[in-house]
Amino acid sequence: MSPRRSAEGGRIDRGRTIRFSFDGKAYQGHPGDTLASALMANGVRLFGRSFKYHRPRGLLAAGVDEPNALVTVLKGTVREPNIAATQIEIHEGLTVESQNRFPSLDVDAGAVNQLAGGLLSAGFYYKTFMGPVVGPLKGTRVWMACEHFIRRAAGLGRAGRDADPDRYERMNAFCDVLVAGAGPAGLMAAKAAAEAGKRVILADLDSVPGGSAKWSGDTIDGLPAAAWAQRTIEALGTLDTVRLLPRTTVWGYYDGNTLAALERVTDHKPAPDRGEPRHRHWTIRAGAVVLATGAFERPLVFPGNDRPGVMLADAAVRLLREYGVVAGSRLALFANNDDAYRAAAALAEAGATIAAIVDMRDTVSPAARALAERAGAELVAGHAVTGTQGGKAIREIAVQRLREGEITGQPRKIAVDCLLMSGGWSPAIHLASQAGTAPRWDEALQAFLPPEPTQNWIGAGAFAGHFATAAALADGLAAGAKASGGRAPRKSAQPRVEAAELDIAPAPVFEIQPSGKAGKAFVDFQHDVTAEDVRLAHREGFVSVEHLKRYTTLGMATDQGKTSNVPGLAIMADALGTTIPEVGTTRFRPPYTPVSLGALAAERYGDLRPDRLTPMHDWHVDNGATMYAAGLWYRPMIYGGRGETVEQAYVREAAATRAGVGIVDVSTLGKIMVQGPDAADFLDRVYTNKFSTLPVMKARYGLMLREDGLAYDDGTTWRLSQTDFLMTTTTANAGKVMQQLEYYLDIVWPDLKVTLTSVSDQWAGAAVSGPRSRDVLAACVTGTAVDNDTLPFMGIVRGEIDGVPVMICRLSFSGERAYEVYCGAGHGLHVWEALMEAGKPFAIVPYGLEALGTLRIEKGHVTGAEIDGRTTARDLYLDWMLSKKKPFAGSMMMDREGLCDDDRIRLVGIVALDDRPLGGGAHIVEHDDPAALRDSIGHVTAGCYSPALGKYIALALVKGGKTRHGTRAFVSDPLRKRFGPVEIVSHHFYDPEGSRMHG
Repeated sequence: MSPRRSAEGGRIDRGRTIRFSFDGKAYQGHPGDTLASALMANGVRLFGRSFKYHRPRGLLAAGVDEPNALVTVLKGTVREPNIAATQIEIHEGLTVESQNRFPSLDVDAGAVNQLAGGLLSAGFYYKTFMGPVVGPLKGTRVWMACEHFIRRAAGLGRAGRDADPDRYERMNAFCDVLVAGAGPAGLMAAKAAAEAGKRVILADLDSVPGGSAKWSGDTIDGLPAAAWAQRTIEALGTLDTVRLLPRTTVWGYYDGNTLAALERVTDHKPAPDRGEPRHRHWTIRAGAVVLATGAFERPLVFPGNDRPGVMLADAAVRLLREYGVVAGSRLALFANNDDAYRAAAALAEAGATIAAIVDMRDTVSPAARALAERAGAELVAGHAVTGTQGGKAIREIAVQRLREGEITGQPRKIAVDCLLMSGGWSPAIHLASQAGTAPRWDEALQAFLPPEPTQNWIGAGAFAGHFATAAALADGLAAGAKASGGRAPRKSAQPRVEAAELDIAPAPVFEIQPSGKAGKAFVDFQHDVTAEDVRLAHREGFVSVEHLKRYTTLGMATDQGKTSNVPGLAIMADALGTTIPEVGTTRFRPPYTPVSLGALAAERYGDLRPDRLTPMHDWHVDNGATMYAAGLWYRPMIYGGRGETVEQAYVREAAATRAGVGIVDVSTLGKIMVQGPDAADFLDRVYTNKFSTLPVMKARYGLMLREDGLAYDDGTTWRLSQTDFLMTTTTANAGKVMQQLEYYLDIVWPDLKVTLTSVSDQWAGAAVSGPRSRDVLAACVTGTAVDNDTLPFMGIVRGEIDGVPVMICRLSFSGERAYEVYCGAGHGLHVWEALMEAGKPFAIVPYGLEALGTLRIEKGHVTGAEIDGRTTARDLYLDWMLSKKKPFAGSMMMDREGLCDDDRIRLVGIVALDDRPLGGGAHIVEHDDPAALRDSIGHVTAGCYSPALGKYIALALVKGGKTRHGTRAFVSDPLRKRFGPVEIVSHHFYDPEGSRMHG
């Protein structure tokens, strides 16, 4: 017999019908159905084929823990694979297909893999890499022959190639209390926190919150538990301080009580309403978190436990009570705990025949026996199911005596069309594991409980090992009060519960091993990991739980060990002759359930990088700037006028700056606060020159080397007090420099008392350059003078611009008199506009990166184009910065023979003699034949048209460096079809004495 719809019950709307298709065949369901429940109601038992052996698989669970029924959802030409059928709400026109089968789900050619079970055991792909030595097939040649076929067989669903047409959103939210899970414990926690006046977010992954209250059959405050949950949700929904997020999975727990959640906004609709996204990604920063995520029922491991029709007892109850689906007509129950007996009683009341309850315990409690009698079932205690029979659906089970873990006696056959199993419960501790340390083993529950909190979270309900409804409600009430900082609630505040008193503690038996060849017993259904695979891993030396996971793929991918983790650890513990807590468990990784990439990218569709915008970004765009990415930041390239080319624009901007005054946004520079009593000593160690002698309110140019002696980064560092320094880095290297400095403090010099703080985003900056730059500052700065005596070269002053505190340092990247003006990022636009207003009488112009590059090339300053990981301080003629009075990072390696070779490529300037542009990357050669392929003597690093010289110039790295000044060579750039004569000159094209910036 097939599954069927009960005459009544469930939360579905039986008055309306929805049409959908599965594998091209039309079906009907009702609003409120999942794809899994609707297909089961239509008699479908076969949902997919297994990963490795292509065995027929049916429904195992009813929630996010479903490992078998993974399907592909089709929307036009867009495919979304590997979605659990239990998580898909049906809607009109839903089109779904099964996976991992050919040519069809019913007849799958891949099922032949079952005949090669020994060859496809755990780690078969690793062994294929090594390969046997047979004739010409030696070592990895076997892999080369097999790779194509293994890669084609890998994975389950097939992703589509068409662009995703849907829209996604990102949201940031702040709350006093976040409650993850809206079962009885979560609802009480949210209610208690809301009554304490706290801002509460209640997130639940189901479309209808309520958790176990929707199917437990208990009574709360005189109401069916499902009705009580609905009433509580409606009451919470009327409160302004409570935000309800149904269909929202909290999938990641990060530092600082920051959690990530995914809201499925329109997956349950044929089409989104106007303006609606498909998914919304939430970043939630919570004062306190209540984790009420429930628990997962565990399967039992025995031969044939994966046959369609074998499912978890809890899944059958959920199908019945939520969707009105009876999982079979003649069922058996195989369990090691009392709680599973609820399923037998519920299904018997719905009209199913309970053929037998097989309990591996010899002694069963009176409460469980009463439920067995109510179900009209034969209670077979002290026995175990040792096998199943059937093709694409179960027909029969074999039952044998279980005595002290050993199977004895002859098997007894029982005809069934569905077998329910229950191996106890595993709390869903995934989020706590992400946020904390290793979980704790509970011997009574035979389960891992959450670790001690390392962040501000409180556990409640089944998550904390309290499974009874009354205990969950009390837990939730106490957790909500604690998260709100209030007193423990009165006992009278807890709802009254009427429920059967059952012992949920299971017998410590996870696997049944009959003698002889009994067939495969599966631990991880999603990855086809058998009990024998776990034992094989042990025999091959993979005794660490981390190695076991990776060698067998147990608990990986979307499953994350929800049903398989504890049974797999139990089998490994048995093989090792130890206990489960001694074997330990892996840390659960985010995400808790799969997260769409579209939701992570959201509005940044088409761009995989984050967009970092300076405070003045909108001003740049509004004033004609062409923006482009520099590192992770968007910066102005030019402020082009009508009809201007890029070259014409940057030449105009650079010339105006040299003649009068220009302003450029330098907010993107890396900025790191280096603070502490040893800050000066630390800077002496990381920079090649000395900073401990730097006076307060002065700045100094600094150079860092890598530990191998090559140049790493440069920038200025400002001394703001005896123990406070502000270090600036290049835009692109800000993160790398911060990482390197932290490495030095954590690993190399942990004794130094220094604190590092990245403040790149906290400061906005503008560089004002040119002969009239001092005039502009004098017109708008108050609280300090800016004359040459008060603010000399590399001096620092504090003042105000239009009421905003600013810090000004006189330093120059352009070669002109120049000042960098820093203020808080929130005031960046205000200060920028004040500087522009003050500069109007002096014809101030904003300039972009192209003009900035032109000015620095004319002056001969180096950037990342020259500090490219291959050059030394000497190559760049910065050896004057190499202190001989102190050691520093890289000083031991910078004098290696190869780094001191006179023939190394070194920094020079080149001038085009044919009045044509010089492109970065072009080679410098000595011959005059464009067709000849001969040795390069160097390459161009950066070029421009120089308005100061009226020529095309460039910086280059050329063998011999200074020794070639005044000589001629040729630039060879075949890709740009460029070949022509150049003159090699000093890299200081403009004002080499520095009179303009020091004046």
